[in-house]
Amino acid sequence: MPSIKSAQKILELIGMPDKQCAELPALTLLAMADIDEQATWDRSTNNWIRIHDIIQFVNTNYRKNYAENSRETFRKQAIQHFMQAGIIENNDKATNSPNFRYRITSEFKELIQKFDSVEWEFKLNEFSNSHETLKNKYESKRNLTKIPITINSEGFEFSTGKHNELQKAIIEEFAPRFAQNTEVIYVGDTTNKFLVLNQDRFKELKMEVFAHDKLPDVVLYDKDKNWLYFIEAVTSVGEITPKRIIEIEEITKDCDAGNIYITAFQDFKTYKKFANSIAWETEVWLAESPEHMIHLNGDRFMGPRD
Repeated sequence: MPSIKSAQKILELIGMPDKQCAELPALTLLAMADIDEQATWDRSTNNWIRIHDIIQFVNTNYRKNYAENSRETFRKQAIQHFMQAGIIENNDKATNSPNFRYRITSEFKELIQKFDSVEWEFKLNEFSNSHETLKNKYESKRNLTKIPITINSEGFEFSTGKHNELQKAIIEEFAPRFAQNTEVIYVGDTTNKFLVLNQDRFKELKMEVFAHDKLPDVVLYDKDKNWLYFIEAVTSVGEITPKRIIEIEEITKDCDAGNIYITAFQDFKTYKKFANSIAWETEVWLAESPEHMIHLNGDRFMGPRD
């Protein structure tokens, strides 16, 4: 029968670092393969799954008690390393989309299905001999489709996708026009939720550093004006609604900076789909018309809410 120890053994045998052979990564593997204590490894699946689902599976099937706010622990100790090793993949949705998922790759699923069978050694050797090539192929594919971007005068790369293309436009097209002299203090990426996170600035502003689940996609700070720009990049979900404003104001309740709320879209067609749900006293920016803003602030233009 599968066990935490057997999952740890699999991770060890494919060459994962010691820290990624610990209990939590092993539990993550079991959850992603949909293997409870009554199942056998040959029944492993690779269905799409959220980190929330992993936590629920582990707590239910392995009698653990991980809290919902431990998602970042699972991401940092297991998911990110599994992604780098090329044994899992994501579905390239925006990270703040409810449809964002991970799954075990088909190649890795075929391997673990043979664990503890007469074919295991052969399959492991076959996987080991080809996996480095497979990892390189994944890495090459990711690198070919990386989106280069300059953030705070430093070079970074976004993974491919419409959401990150819009985030790039926010930083390189919106900010120079409508938020001059600001610094990017937070922006995430599909594979790295904390691509940029200025913890010192967050602490200085008395904001929750790891409230990333509530933060919008891009946060800019204008030190001279003491203004914060909270910007959502919307391709399929995530516009600035009254509810989002309440969530962000909770994060900034101890901060004396002025808050500016902006929903960014690629084009007017997408904006129209969300127009009825965007909060008043906020701003809208369209990447296809970068020189213009849509102000939902009556006779007042860009600036913090009263």
